Amino acid sequence: MAGMTSSARPLLNRRLAEFGTTIFAEMSALALRTGSINLGQGFPDTDGPEEVREAAVRALRDGRGNQYPPGPGVPELRAAVAAHQERRYGLVHDPDTEVLVTAGATEAIAAALLALVEPGDEVVAFEPYYDSYAACIAMAGGTRVPVTLRPHEGSFRLDLDELRAAVTDRTRLLLINTPHNPTGTVLTRAELTAIAELAVERDLLVVTDEVYEHLVFDEAEHIPLATFPGMRERTVTIGSAGKTFSFTGWKVGWITANGPLVSAVRTAKQYLTYVSAGPFQYAVAEALQLPDSYFDGFRTDLRRKRDLLGDGLRAAGFEVYQPQGTYFITTDITPFGEKDAYAFCRALPERCGVVAIPNSVFYDDPDAGRSQVRFTFCKKDDVLQKAADRLRRLAS
Repeated sequence: MAGMTSSARPLLNRRLAEFGTTIFAEMSALALRTGSINLGQGFPDTDGPEEVREAAVRALRDGRGNQYPPGPGVPELRAAVAAHQERRYGLVHDPDTEVLVTAGATEAIAAALLALVEPGDEVVAFEPYYDSYAACIAMAGGTRVPVTLRPHEGSFRLDLDELRAAVTDRTRLLLINTPHNPTGTVLTRAELTAIAELAVERDLLVVTDEVYEHLVFDEAEHIPLATFPGMRERTVTIGSAGKTFSFTGWKVGWITANGPLVSAVRTAKQYLTYVSAGPFQYAVAEALQLPDSYFDGFRTDLRRKRDLLGDGLRAAGFEVYQPQGTYFITTDITPFGEKDAYAFCRALPERCGVVAIPNSVFYDDPDAGRSQVRFTFCKKDDVLQKAADRLRRLAS
């Protein structure tokens, strides 16, 4: 019959056979269906700075970006990204050849891996990892090699010996995420030094996802890996406007790297979206030039929200791992006598009217995170307080 397909071969590419609907889509749909507070997917419930939103409106009205912008990104944004990297970290980049604008950090990750990884190459990544990492490695034909961040004294830490042991003659690339989603770990200077030395010694490429660079708390410090000796020429650094300016729907990200690396990634990126978010690029260029007081205030506000939700989770009976960065808190449900985070999160809306994410989906070995649940705190204070009050039902 017309329209029928052969049943001898599955429709979905076998590289993606292990990936279904993302956990974020599943849990957000559950939140809508049950009317629950959604502390699962990481997006703010308020917009970012009014002047940045108005900059987008102004660009739309002035006709800037309403048609296809330049493939590498509008010059104003590329210059602003380069200026940001130099002002913040002393990293000097040519905005014409060493900056590439992408459709959010997710496209930057995909384009980098598609460009730099060939079938059979091994990619070492820290687990638990953001779910697109595994899918992008698979699409590139690479083999992912997890190095597990493990709970230690109230937070998650990297075992450098385990990292070194994971690198083989087939390793092509290290995929690093700091500040780390979902655990909130911020790699220390000593850890980054060791990673840099390993990359240089084994001649590895490195892709660093640094989208939470401005969300580090307490004594933690964000240090780009590209600033370490020998790393400038082998590191692709990924940044994004969504997390820093609370306009996640705009999907404006970027990479910075040396010219040959940017050229390679651009070759893959041009066949993904080619270009995107024209007017928003002009607005993000202005956002990156906001004074330090904005970034300091944003960080202070998120730290307060972290503490508000963290206190509520502890009062409800969760074991809480204090995050040093990002806007996520990872908890453990074993104090409730439960061990299956997925089942816990599926039932939580009915029990408490709150949605969270089971960390087990971020591991190759689900047993490693089977009892871990992630909550986001990038919400209004009254939403966080209401969620904390509802979760206290668990304590009784």
